[in-house]
Amino acid sequence: MSKIFVMRGILVSSTVTACAALTLPFLATPSAASPSTHDPGVTARSVPGSTQSLPLVPLRGAHRGGGHAKSHGKNRTAGPEPTSTEQGLPQMEVKPFSLVGIVWDDAAAELHGHAQVRTRPVGSRDWADWQEVSTHDDDRPDTDSTEARAGRLRGSTAPLWVGASDAIQVRVRPEAASGRTPGGSLPAGMRLELVDPGVDRARSAAPPVPSENELAASAANVPLAPLGATEIPALGKPESEADVEHTGVGELPTDDEEDGYPPDGDDPDDPDRPGPADGGRYVGPRPRIVTRAGWGADESLRESGFSYTGAVRAAFVHHTASGNRYSCSQSASVIRGIYRYHVVSSGWRDLGYNFLIDKCGTVYEGRAGGVARPVKGAHTLGFNSNSMGIAVLGTYGTTNPSTAAVDAVADLTAWKLGLFGANPAGTTSLVSGGGNLFKKGTKVRLKVISGHRDGFSTECPGDRLYRKLGTARAVAARLQGR
Repeated sequence: MSKIFVMRGILVSSTVTACAALTLPFLATPSAASPSTHDPGVTARSVPGSTQSLPLVPLRGAHRGGGHAKSHGKNRTAGPEPTSTEQGLPQMEVKPFSLVGIVWDDAAAELHGHAQVRTRPVGSRDWADWQEVSTHDDDRPDTDSTEARAGRLRGSTAPLWVGASDAIQVRVRPEAASGRTPGGSLPAGMRLELVDPGVDRARSAAPPVPSENELAASAANVPLAPLGATEIPALGKPESEADVEHTGVGELPTDDEEDGYPPDGDDPDDPDRPGPADGGRYVGPRPRIVTRAGWGADESLRESGFSYTGAVRAAFVHHTASGNRYSCSQSASVIRGIYRYHVVSSGWRDLGYNFLIDKCGTVYEGRAGGVARPVKGAHTLGFNSNSMGIAVLGTYGTTNPSTAAVDAVADLTAWKLGLFGANPAGTTSLVSGGGNLFKKGTKVRLKVISGHRDGFSTECPGDRLYRKLGTARAVAARLQGR
């Protein structure tokens, strides 16, 4: 008996699409690492990667230099002697992994302290230098969302990409007592998450018959791309204007109308107009977008179905804080690692960001549901509704983002914001769902292209990337024809 499901106007029959679906290039080869303790009963077919979850323990001086653990090679100096309030792991060999993070029981608790890891590359006897793990991962679901109410969320650091490694050492030091935080306090239930993102598609075996989740994720992008497509092609501006019909939300008011201004641009902060002089729409050319199938998403990890918001009135730009030690050929692996970390380790329903961009300027589809549609993400606590989250892979506090990445932010926002009538150079009003800058229910005026820090008190997207947002706004508006 055939199974049929409906997605915002797209009807998909698993029987009718079976022949086309067989061409979907989904990963089938298992990782060398063992299955995650979070994924009982997994099979080689369903898991292209894995997660090792290890509880942190109080550190003692006896653990210095390895203790019962195995240590190798150079860089064995571990710094000052740890205090009894430190937690971590001594040097130990583990199954291969490429991305690390730390999670804890209470999603609302914050880690006030410093987390560091050092790793040993696969095939080497020498240890890499200590690296800082960003302890504040402020990209997360809203506290009153269905995603949060499911009760699976955990507190978490940002993920850190370390490359293929097979040994690890960890230390987490609490901050000293201050007027804001108690000294020596760390969240309960801290665990180290070691993520193997799995193999690249080019090295995987023949694809299995896709699941309903896989079919649904791909079908959400029809007709922008055919079922099973690994990328959505770029289009010129005139052709891209037709993508408005595929947002799934019908006719939208202009931002002026939504805010109570007449639709003639009288709002001095938001000079929208009904349309360009040539009678077209303010929609920028569609950039090439690598789909979830293209970067190898294991659709069995996420929850089924999609979550939509009313419109896309703003774009929040982030950095992943996962470090800059990746090559563009590794971007898909980094994204698979972040996806697994968000879902398996942090308890989210899917990858938090709507889109990701690497240092070479390639745009990737993030949370499933359709790139033209107003998919509700988990990226900016308090402002996940009526917005989208764009994450640039890397850390940009002291490192400049590439020109290609900034250009890609402009290209993507010119297209996606244009589908919903938003002016990249303007401002818009969003209602806060509650965060550390704005109380729940507060109507906040924000730039249409904002940094994460504009909606939440955080260092994200890093000072260097934040300074480039003005350029992205101007270029995006020009691409829209404004």
